[in-house]
Amino acid sequence: GTGSNILSALQDLFWLLKSKAEKQLQIISVLQWVLTFLIMGIACTLILMYILCTDCWVIAALYLAWLVFDWNTPKKGGRRSQWVRNWAIWRYFRDYFPIRLVKTHNLLTTRNYIFGYHPHGIMGLGAFCNFSTEATGVSQKFPGIRPYLATLAGNFRMPILRDYLMSGGICPVNRDSIDYILSKNGSGNAIIIVVGGAAESLNCTPGKNSVTLKNRKGFVKLALRHGADLVPVYSFGENEVYKQVIFEEGSWGRWVQKKFQKHIGFAPCIFHGRGLFSSNTWGLLPYSKPITTVVGEPITIPKIDNPSQKDVDFYHSIYVDSLIKLFDKYKSKFGLPETEVLEVN
Repeated sequence: GTGSNILSALQDLFWLLKSKAEKQLQIISVLQWVLTFLIMGIACTLILMYILCTDCWVIAALYLAWLVFDWNTPKKGGRRSQWVRNWAIWRYFRDYFPIRLVKTHNLLTTRNYIFGYHPHGIMGLGAFCNFSTEATGVSQKFPGIRPYLATLAGNFRMPILRDYLMSGGICPVNRDSIDYILSKNGSGNAIIIVVGGAAESLNCTPGKNSVTLKNRKGFVKLALRHGADLVPVYSFGENEVYKQVIFEEGSWGRWVQKKFQKHIGFAPCIFHGRGLFSSNTWGLLPYSKPITTVVGEPITIPKIDNPSQKDVDFYHSIYVDSLIKLFDKYKSKFGLPETEVLEVN
């Protein structure tokens, strides 16, 4: 009996230590992504400039030469790495929240797609985990479909960061890149566009389900020009992982944010999550709240080389209706009351 008790105690201790180790690995995995999102581009640029001033300048010079030679690669589908997309660190990243991908319909490999991802949140954590890694099994759930998460083109002007992003299948959200993927890269491509962008990130806060969509029609026009089907995607919980200071319209804070958005492409947000060592302190780590990304039913889009504004408006209205129906169908399953309404701005 004594031996059995000791063995049981040792097993309990082992599982306790394993659980704590896994939690620490989850925190580290999320922290590295947050730091990548916030400072990796600037940090790598400064480090490269410093190396140019040292005895190791040849290394930096060779990389810069490669950068010039490789400059247009992001516009041509990038250079994804299945090895990077399958890193174990992304599974710890997934389990920290946790993040889950829900498939509602099959996608044909003979078609191309534009996924509209909503809402943006502060960092688009669900979009990254689900479509730039294999942590939630996107390739198994949508066999034969190659996902490309589109993000700010300016990120691809940053040394090292550009290569890191491309390895996950991330591409610039500009016309050249999207045109190439949808017209010169065969079929079975899915470009994920966070439609609300920086403007939507300014209004994200826990408990609020709103999207910036009424005047966002460029992605519909692109879909029509290429005959790419539109797919509404909603991430329940994306707005719950950070708390943000919301500046009212007309305030000096909102004026500064809009100026940054207009001239640089992103809007600086004042936000916080939890601390590194305690969930009761403020810090840069997101709160560990569930994020469930639901991929809706594809909307068949005809190919029109020069779509009229009437065509764009018609399919945009269909898309908005489909997104609202998707939200209403799944909201109660993921913790929202039946009375919750998706606000479309």
